Amino acid sequence: MSPSTMILDTINSPDDLKKLKRVVLPDLAEEIRNTIVNVVSDSGGHLASSLGAVELGIALHYVFDTPRDKILWDVGHQTYAHKLLTGRRQLFPTLRRHGGLSGFTKRSESPYDPFTTGHSSTSISAGLGIACAKRLKEDSAKVVAVIGDGSMTAGLAYEGLNQTGDTHKDKDLIVILNDNEMSISHNVGAISSLLSRTFSASKLQSLRKEFGEFLKSLPRIGENVYQFAKRSEESFKTFVTPGMLFEAFNFEYFGPIDGHNLDHLIDILKNIKTMDEPVLLHVITKKGKGYRQAEDNPVYFHGVGSFDVDTGICRKKTTNVPTYTEVFGNTMVALAETNPHIIAVTAAMPEGTGLVPFAKAYPERFFDVGIAEQHGVTFAAGMATEGFRPVVAIYSTFLQRAYDQILHDVCIERLPVVFALDRGGIVGEDGPTHHGLFDVSFLRTIPNMVVMAPRDENELRHMLATAVQHDGPIAIRYPRGRGTGVDLDDGFRILPIGKGEIMEHGDDLLILAIGSSVDEAVCAAALLRQNHHIRATVVNARFVKPLDDELILPLARSIRKIITVEENTIQGGFGSAILELISDHGIQDAEIRRLGIQDLFVEHGPQDLLRRKYKLDATAIVQAALGLTADREAALHSDLQKANRYATGR
Repeated sequence: MSPSTMILDTINSPDDLKKLKRVVLPDLAEEIRNTIVNVVSDSGGHLASSLGAVELGIALHYVFDTPRDKILWDVGHQTYAHKLLTGRRQLFPTLRRHGGLSGFTKRSESPYDPFTTGHSSTSISAGLGIACAKRLKEDSAKVVAVIGDGSMTAGLAYEGLNQTGDTHKDKDLIVILNDNEMSISHNVGAISSLLSRTFSASKLQSLRKEFGEFLKSLPRIGENVYQFAKRSEESFKTFVTPGMLFEAFNFEYFGPIDGHNLDHLIDILKNIKTMDEPVLLHVITKKGKGYRQAEDNPVYFHGVGSFDVDTGICRKKTTNVPTYTEVFGNTMVALAETNPHIIAVTAAMPEGTGLVPFAKAYPERFFDVGIAEQHGVTFAAGMATEGFRPVVAIYSTFLQRAYDQILHDVCIERLPVVFALDRGGIVGEDGPTHHGLFDVSFLRTIPNMVVMAPRDENELRHMLATAVQHDGPIAIRYPRGRGTGVDLDDGFRILPIGKGEIMEHGDDLLILAIGSSVDEAVCAAALLRQNHHIRATVVNARFVKPLDDELILPLARSIRKIITVEENTIQGGFGSAILELISDHGIQDAEIRRLGIQDLFVEHGPQDLLRRKYKLDATAIVQAALGLTADREAALHSDLQKANRYATGR
């Protein structure tokens, strides 16, 4: 039975929320939590983070005049309450479904989403940009940037703080640090709440400013007395709060306060709303708040698939087939047993990248650098100069943030850093900010870089073993989800760099595939042979760079009808590499069809659905093949007609 949503059903916009009396807001929070749990149990999503930010979402929309006032939610995985309160209540069951609501904030989805998010640590910089733009337009609307403590591990957040605190220009920005007690600091007790509420009272703020100006006006000694008073206040605040860090950026710091106490939140937000200088409010929340299973295991319920509400147990059918992530993690442990120089580096994703077993087995060789992909890559480069073989495990979409470090700090000096790119290709319901559809293109253009992709989980193991022995930069990209179910070899094979393999033989068509697309190509070849009498040669290229010239060029010269398949943008990708190879070697009359993602951003939806839609499955390969071989089919049909007429005497 669905939980009661009597209050929530009356909320179609923040204006409706403002009509409610404070006394009913805790009941509204409970209804929102129940709704989130029930919808996410079916659709999957970022549960724990959103449950922890329910009161914060209510308080912000209760106090501020949205959408005129702008609220930016960093990353966006804590915004489910925000969506429910801003006119998307009836659409909420479509969350993360194809054609439905995004799992993050999205400008095109709602005027209450002023910035599209998905990657962390952008809210302060974007919020400052909006605030400065409003000042230029003489717009007095407020700008609030909500950022989690995990996102504060990224340098971008501090770059935003640094410019915001520039004293040469007035900048009116409110930053809310949503601290879920898992990173920066812990709640220091009731005194911190009392302190922040006292310091934030608007009259006391005004009095403090006036008194400061008075001290500064004292002849000769004024500035010294003011600085002494300021230091005394900061020393007291720092003794009971972590505020000195933010005061150093010229922010007025308040907190920490209980992020689940609506009265406190509303009072302090009303007070700081009247301030016209940079303000940072530090709130303490609990990930998974209100759902016991998520409170007990916030890491698992951070991003979760469908589950049973009563037990919290995943609804997916159990299978013995491991995920690519699990195979990678287990292979890392196995390789490290005999190679003490292997180092694992990840950017705040030990669970997501499968490195938890490695961290337990070799804690001294495991480094979690936080949400700091740029630092992580250069850190790995430093370790490589000392003879280690760092394996940098980062989702494809997040490695985009470290492009300059890959090029400048790793590849120029040809340092032996291994890049393990999880979630290469279409990832599913997280959508355009998380699809790993550009790594092949941006990596293959960098000198000294080797780029490879396994066709299955067994080949992933051999590629990783190859990579840690390669004397230079090398990247392996592999997909999200479970493997193909092939048997895993007992040992490891070192693959020759730049060598592919032929999977199927045929003289009518050449299909060149990379990574997870290889199995689709093999399936397509079987369909072509069985249903259309077209025999195709299928090549598992293995390497995007360097390509296997010795294998591909003779095949291209003899077959001439070629299809390339990749789960990557076709611009500058694997298909482009094949075109360049064929053109450079003077094969002028080859007919080539490239299958991949066109010049667009792919929306969210199930992986299989998106692969069908964007013509990356076996059916699409068959259709492309029939288009390429249409002349041959027509000639065969004509020959058959002639043969039939001859046989019947006509």
